[in-house]
Amino acid sequence: MRLRVEFTTEPFDLDEAPAHAVVAREVVEGAALDSVDVGPFGNTAEGGADVVLAAVDVLLRRSLEAGATRVSLQVNVIAEAEG
Repeated sequence: MRLRVEFTTEPFDLDEAPAHAVVAREVVEGAALDSVDVGPFGNTAEGGADVVLAAVDVLLRRSLEAGATRVSLQVNVIAEAEG
């Protein structure tokens, strides 16, 4: 099964990325995910279910420890790539 996770961390700061946002980015960029897209208002990552769920666990724990007061996320099952 493949999953896509979309997430944001708060509070926002448009002038400088807060520590919790930097940590979240480091987590997804360092995971063995197939696709990562990091943006100022939302982030997405895709991969196998085990990898995505493990990354979400680390992302939640580390972002909250770094000062996030809210982490919003959505996880979707996506179609397997044909090949």
